[in-house]
Amino acid sequence: MSLLLNEPYQPTWESLRTFECPEWYRDAKLGIWSHWGPQSVPMYGDWYARNMYLEGSDQYRYHWRVYGHPSEVGYKDIIKQWHAESFDPEGLMDLYVAAGARYFTAQAAHHDHFHNWNSRHHRWNAVNMGPKKDIVGLWRQAALDRGLKFGVTEHLGAAFTWGRPNKGADATGPYAGVPYDGNDPAFEDLYLPNRDVALSQHVDPWYTSNPAWHAQWLQYMEDLIDQYQPDLLYSDGGVPFDDVGLQAIAHLYNTSARLHGGVNQAIYNQKDRDPMVYRVGVLDIERSQLPAIQPEVWQTDTCVGHWFYDVRAVYKTGKQVAEILVDVVSKNGNLLLNLPQRPDGTLDDECQAILQQMAAWTLVNGEGIYGTRPWQVSGEGPSSVVIDHFHEEPVPWTIEDFRFTRKDSVVYAFLMKWPEGGHTVVRSLGLSAGRVQQVELLGSQGPISFHQEERGLAVVLPKNRPCDYTQCLKVTLA
Repeated sequence: MSLLLNEPYQPTWESLRTFECPEWYRDAKLGIWSHWGPQSVPMYGDWYARNMYLEGSDQYRYHWRVYGHPSEVGYKDIIKQWHAESFDPEGLMDLYVAAGARYFTAQAAHHDHFHNWNSRHHRWNAVNMGPKKDIVGLWRQAALDRGLKFGVTEHLGAAFTWGRPNKGADATGPYAGVPYDGNDPAFEDLYLPNRDVALSQHVDPWYTSNPAWHAQWLQYMEDLIDQYQPDLLYSDGGVPFDDVGLQAIAHLYNTSARLHGGVNQAIYNQKDRDPMVYRVGVLDIERSQLPAIQPEVWQTDTCVGHWFYDVRAVYKTGKQVAEILVDVVSKNGNLLLNLPQRPDGTLDDECQAILQQMAAWTLVNGEGIYGTRPWQVSGEGPSSVVIDHFHEEPVPWTIEDFRFTRKDSVVYAFLMKWPEGGHTVVRSLGLSAGRVQQVELLGSQGPISFHQEERGLAVVLPKNRPCDYTQCLKVTLA
């Protein structure tokens, strides 16, 4: 690993741990993610390009019955059916901005090894086949035109082991022993030379030790960074491949520093919870959260349904999205939210309705979200989210549950459930928290009546709620 002369960041742990989170990210709080690609074509859920080769799985059966057996019709043929014919990045970005997004990320490549950008090193890309469009480039322009920061997500690190099932064959049935199309050497550049990887139901190890793949991955990452200068790069896993991953992160930060007067303004997201690892960037937690305020900014990424479009998915409501956002922000976190697109590039009616609900909510309550910092405590009350990976059930909030954020001398107290009696008490805002000068309800006109004593802050609420759920008290302290 060579040193980078005259660059602020070197590809070493020591150098990259000097990373400081830029203020834009600390202020932004909400990002929208397009987790979209050829695997949306069947509209049958996540990891389709892998599971269609796992005999007996739902997606295997679906693929055989709808498209044909994977020995004859493989994932390469699904790619040909992805046209993105109704993709309207400008119109979608307008919806995302209205919903409150302050940054946007586009999936550059999933584990399927298909590139959504004009890849200089891989023919299986969205400009060369499928949509015949630079999906990442179109997203980037739409985001920047609207003042949003732009990021990309890469899931390629795991692709070498993830795609191993395409080298298999059925063990039973009329196609027993007939090799799947991943065995065809004509398509090895898509399906990868991974025959030596052990075949299993689970992806283990997540990252291969194959040095040729490490070099190829780095080449892809440098190409992606050079062409699109992202404000955020997300890896779906820990930092890939040790020193090779550090080279990619240093390239991201140094590229950003050259564009911003020598000061890095880019973020690197990864999922290893070891502080000695995540301090090279910002920790990301997929479809889960953290229990309390963290000293460093972190991010949770989630989806209103499944990651890729799935006709079977049950969606979160706009109410649950607002509750997740408030809870995450109160703990010094950001929320990155995916709304799954159909293969033509459009959002279904339910996703559009969620965005409309988000827009109405942030219009009233955004002051208590954007640009805030954690208060003394993240919240109070008996209820909390379940901290368990991939479990995001709605929380049965009570009228005693609050979440807090702050700006200077203002504390924002979010009511996780509206008290029908018209009165509420915030225990954490007793006299020991500082003398309260004024209390307002965001979205309502003028101050409201309150009484503060050591036991808490008692507030008389107006009869009409300014929005349908998760209202916010603005409490000004002396």
